Amino acid sequence: MARKWLTLTAVCTGVFMLLLDVTIVNVALPDISTDLKSDLSDLQWVIDAYALTLAALLLTSGTVADIVGRKKVFATGIIVFTAGSLACGLAPDILTLIISRAAQGVGGAIMFATSLALLAQAFAPRERGIAFGVFGAVTGVSVAVGPVLGGVLTSGLSWHWIFFVNIPVGVIALGITIVGVDESKAPGHPRIDWLGCVTFSAALAFLVFGLIRSHGDGWGSLPVAGSLIAAAVLLLAFVVTERMVAEPMVDAALFRVPTFTGGLVAAWAISASMFSLLTYIVIYLQNIMGYSALQTGLYFLPFSGVVFVAAAVAGRLSDKLPVRWLIAPGFVLVGIGLLLMRGTDPTGGWTQFIPGFIVAGFGTGLINPPLASTAVGVVAPQRAGMASGMNSTFRQIGIATGVALLGSLLASHISNSMTDALSSGPLGARAREIGDVVANGGAAQVASSLPGPLRGMVLQAAGRGYSDALDLILLIAAIIAVVAAVVSVFMIRSRDFHTAEAPAGDSAEATQVARVD
Repeated sequence: MARKWLTLTAVCTGVFMLLLDVTIVNVALPDISTDLKSDLSDLQWVIDAYALTLAALLLTSGTVADIVGRKKVFATGIIVFTAGSLACGLAPDILTLIISRAAQGVGGAIMFATSLALLAQAFAPRERGIAFGVFGAVTGVSVAVGPVLGGVLTSGLSWHWIFFVNIPVGVIALGITIVGVDESKAPGHPRIDWLGCVTFSAALAFLVFGLIRSHGDGWGSLPVAGSLIAAAVLLLAFVVTERMVAEPMVDAALFRVPTFTGGLVAAWAISASMFSLLTYIVIYLQNIMGYSALQTGLYFLPFSGVVFVAAAVAGRLSDKLPVRWLIAPGFVLVGIGLLLMRGTDPTGGWTQFIPGFIVAGFGTGLINPPLASTAVGVVAPQRAGMASGMNSTFRQIGIATGVALLGSLLASHISNSMTDALSSGPLGARAREIGDVVANGGAAQVASSLPGPLRGMVLQAAGRGYSDALDLILLIAAIIAVVAAVVSVFMIRSRDFHTAEAPAGDSAEATQVARVD
């Protein structure tokens, strides 16, 4: 009885670390830039190296865990992640930091891919509501609390400690895993589909790389276009490979189960909308409104606090309501919250975000716990690692695509806005040049090179341009959330869950079972 709670503790501790590092680094970037003498491109790779390896290896890690053993693979992920964190904290230069962040991503992918499978194995179907509720709260809060903890550590100690803090947490998580988690794997002697693993991981790596570079290099550039073409070719090779091998990495039959596909859409949408926007809200609060790293982190507390409370509520309701009636309303609330954040005023205070933070936070909390159950609830336990890896992969693809697409729109809108604002004044001849530099995060550098009156003009135009651009991507993210709500209502069904104990509130759907394995 106690071992299932130890499993939940180990999983949540590991996942908290890896998701925390998605956002904790953002507020420390100015200090890292000064200390390691790095430019904007270098700083982007500090973020992107982690996202790249995390997204590329998720599905492969989950599939390998089904065969090798989930406990063994999860423990390996903790070790790799903790060692990577130590290397990041000790990094003497920016290249070492980037390589170490990539190593963190490898460990994070291994942990994230096996987490839901370990929970599904430890908890009976009727008990998973609470377990997934806690897991959902941790996933939501860890991303939201990253700026808070990052601000505290960076301001109080140094940027090195945003990585050093992972070491004792990793040691504790490893100890709990070794002592309290039971080993589980797929029955029989299945073989690892190495060709499928390589083609799929390489395809995702090229896809995420292309999306990451799209903002700086442009969609038509050789690195971006070449990466996206390579991703398409490798994905086609993966599909062909999976049709040829006897034991494919991905069970194609799962995509014919509406709930599985709907869960993947929802996983992508929550990341592409709410979580992708956190990066640009952090930048707005720090670079435009002038708040410190610590202040910015603390201002996210209304969001993270509501996420935690709502996830606890959703976890309890998951056993009583069909999950679509938690996920769909959650997306509606996320959409409403994002719309409430619009109308930003760079001369106002941070409190203009509070109503939106609260509403969107409650929606996010409602989504995460039942979304976790859709990842593993429609497969037999022996394929839980693969299903968990797929769901986690779509979450990371959502962040990569959301940050890239919303970032491109943001930069384009800022550049055009700056050009229009400055074209009729004394800086008219340089309006487009200044607009492009500001769009790439160089407002402070441009302003520092100008005399007083012109400096104020540029900063005012930059603030207004970023505010208008933020309103635009908030609207687009809200539309994504609403579309995801509609998809969830029609595609996520109780009768698809791999258990006879479906929630009682779904009429005839609750009495049927879809066997897909």
